[in-house]
Amino acid sequence: MSFIRQYALYFAWIVALVATSGSLYMSEILLFEPCKLCWVQRIFMYPLVLLLGIAAYRDDKEIVRYTLPLTIVGGAVAIYHYMVQKVPGMAESSPCQMGVPCNYDYLDWFGWITIPLLAFVAFLLITILLLIARKDEPHA
Repeated sequence: MSFIRQYALYFAWIVALVATSGSLYMSEILLFEPCKLCWVQRIFMYPLVLLLGIAAYRDDKEIVRYTLPLTIVGGAVAIYHYMVQKVPGMAESSPCQMGVPCNYDYLDWFGWITIPLLAFVAFLLITILLLIARKDEPHA
Protein backbone atom coordinates (compact mmCIF):
# COMPACT_ATOMS: atom_id res chain seq x y z
CA MET A 1 0.00 0.00 0.00
CA SER A 2 2.88 2.37 0.62
CA PHE A 3 3.95 1.95 -3.02
CA ILE A 4 0.51 3.06 -4.19
CA ARG A 5 0.48 5.94 -1.69
CA GLN A 6 3.95 7.03 -2.79
CA TYR A 7 3.04 7.09 -6.50
CA ALA A 8 -0.69 7.88 -6.26
CA LEU A 9 -0.27 11.28 -7.91
CA TYR A 10 1.58 9.66 -10.83
CA PHE A 11 -1.15 7.02 -11.20
CA ALA A 12 -3.84 9.73 -11.06
CA TRP A 13 -1.95 11.68 -13.74
CA ILE A 14 -1.75 8.57 -15.95
CA VAL A 15 -5.51 7.97 -15.62
CA ALA A 16 -6.21 11.61 -16.55
CA LEU A 17 -3.79 11.37 -19.47
CA VAL A 18 -5.41 8.17 -20.79
CA ALA A 19 -8.92 9.62 -20.38
CA THR A 20 -7.98 12.83 -22.17
CA SER A 21 -6.16 10.96 -24.93
CA GLY A 22 -9.14 8.65 -25.40
CA SER A 23 -11.49 11.61 -25.54
CA LEU A 24 -9.38 13.36 -28.15
CA TYR A 25 -8.99 10.13 -30.14
CA MET A 26 -12.75 9.64 -30.26
CA SER A 27 -13.48 13.20 -31.36
CA GLU A 28 -10.51 13.92 -33.62
CA ILE A 29 -9.75 10.51 -35.17
CA LEU A 30 -13.07 8.65 -34.99
CA LEU A 31 -14.95 11.94 -35.56
CA PHE A 32 -17.46 11.40 -32.72
CA GLU A 33 -18.95 14.86 -32.17
CA PRO A 34 -19.22 15.59 -28.43
CA CYS A 35 -22.54 16.66 -26.94
CA LYS A 36 -22.87 19.42 -24.34
CA LEU A 37 -22.50 17.05 -21.40
CA CYS A 38 -19.37 15.55 -22.98
CA TRP A 39 -17.92 19.06 -23.21
CA VAL A 40 -18.65 19.68 -19.54
CA GLN A 41 -16.87 16.46 -18.59
CA ARG A 42 -13.90 17.51 -20.72
CA ILE A 43 -13.79 20.84 -18.91
CA PHE A 44 -13.24 18.95 -15.66
CA MET A 45 -10.86 16.27 -17.03
CA TYR A 46 -8.47 18.14 -19.32
CA PRO A 47 -6.92 20.46 -16.69
CA LEU A 48 -6.18 17.44 -14.51
CA VAL A 49 -3.54 16.28 -16.99
CA LEU A 50 -1.52 19.45 -16.49
CA LEU A 51 -2.22 19.94 -12.78
CA LEU A 52 -1.57 16.32 -11.76
CA GLY A 53 1.48 16.05 -14.02
CA ILE A 54 3.12 19.05 -12.37
CA ALA A 55 2.07 17.93 -8.89
CA ALA A 56 3.40 14.41 -9.45
CA TYR A 57 6.72 15.75 -10.73
CA ARG A 58 7.04 18.09 -7.73
CA ASP A 59 5.53 15.58 -5.27
CA ASP A 60 3.07 18.29 -4.26
CA LYS A 61 0.28 16.65 -2.27
CA GLU A 62 -1.34 20.05 -1.66
CA ILE A 63 -2.79 19.79 -5.18
CA VAL A 64 -5.35 17.32 -3.84
CA ARG A 65 -7.47 20.07 -2.28
CA TYR A 66 -7.64 21.85 -5.65
CA THR A 67 -8.18 18.87 -7.93
CA LEU A 68 -10.56 16.80 -5.80
CA PRO A 69 -13.52 19.14 -6.51
CA LEU A 70 -12.83 18.79 -10.26
CA THR A 71 -13.00 15.00 -10.07
CA ILE A 72 -16.12 14.93 -7.90
CA VAL A 73 -18.10 17.38 -10.04
CA GLY A 74 -16.85 15.76 -13.26
CA GLY A 75 -17.86 12.34 -11.95
CA ALA A 76 -21.32 13.64 -11.01
CA VAL A 77 -21.80 15.03 -14.52
CA ALA A 78 -20.68 11.69 -15.97
CA ILE A 79 -23.22 9.79 -13.84
CA TYR A 80 -25.98 12.18 -14.90
CA HIS A 81 -24.93 11.77 -18.56
CA TYR A 82 -24.96 7.98 -18.20
CA MET A 83 -28.45 8.14 -16.74
CA VAL A 84 -29.59 10.34 -19.64
CA GLN A 85 -28.37 7.60 -21.98
CA LYS A 86 -29.68 4.57 -20.10
CA VAL A 87 -32.79 5.62 -18.16
CA PRO A 88 -35.90 6.08 -20.30
CA GLY A 89 -37.38 9.53 -19.85
CA MET A 90 -34.16 11.18 -18.64
CA ALA A 91 -33.30 12.40 -22.16
CA GLU A 92 -36.00 15.07 -21.87
CA SER A 93 -34.20 16.59 -18.87
CA SER A 94 -30.84 16.89 -20.64
CA PRO A 95 -29.38 20.21 -21.79
CA CYS A 96 -28.77 18.78 -25.28
CA GLN A 97 -31.79 20.18 -27.08
CA MET A 98 -29.79 21.29 -30.15
CA GLY A 99 -26.87 19.60 -31.86
CA VAL A 100 -25.77 16.11 -30.84
CA PRO A 101 -28.32 14.57 -28.44
CA CYS A 102 -26.85 13.61 -25.07
CA ASN A 103 -28.62 10.25 -25.11
CA TYR A 104 -26.92 9.15 -28.34
CA ASP A 105 -24.50 6.23 -27.78
CA TYR A 106 -21.44 6.32 -30.03
CA LEU A 107 -20.00 3.50 -27.97
CA ASP A 108 -22.19 0.86 -26.38
CA TRP A 109 -20.24 -2.24 -25.39
CA PHE A 110 -22.22 -5.13 -23.88
CA GLY A 111 -25.27 -2.86 -23.63
CA TRP A 112 -23.97 -0.88 -20.66
CA ILE A 113 -20.41 0.42 -21.22
CA THR A 114 -20.65 3.88 -22.78
CA ILE A 115 -18.38 6.91 -23.04
CA PRO A 116 -19.93 8.61 -19.97
CA LEU A 117 -19.42 5.42 -17.94
CA LEU A 118 -15.75 5.34 -18.98
CA ALA A 119 -15.46 9.00 -17.97
CA PHE A 120 -17.06 8.22 -14.60
CA VAL A 121 -14.63 5.35 -13.99
CA ALA A 122 -11.71 7.68 -14.78
CA PHE A 123 -13.03 10.38 -12.42
CA LEU A 124 -13.64 7.76 -9.72
CA LEU A 125 -10.13 6.28 -10.05
CA ILE A 126 -8.54 9.72 -9.91
CA THR A 127 -10.65 10.62 -6.85
CA ILE A 128 -9.61 7.43 -5.04
CA LEU A 129 -5.96 7.98 -5.93
CA LEU A 130 -6.11 11.59 -4.73
CA LEU A 131 -7.61 10.46 -1.42
CA ILE A 132 -4.83 7.89 -1.06
CA ALA A 133 -2.18 10.48 -1.96
CA ARG A 134 -3.32 12.97 0.65
CA LYS A 135 -2.96 10.56 3.55
CA ASP A 136 0.28 10.93 5.41
CA GLU A 137 2.61 8.00 5.89
CA PRO A 138 2.31 6.50 9.37
CA HIS A 139 5.26 7.55 11.50
CA ALA A 140 7.27 4.74 13.05
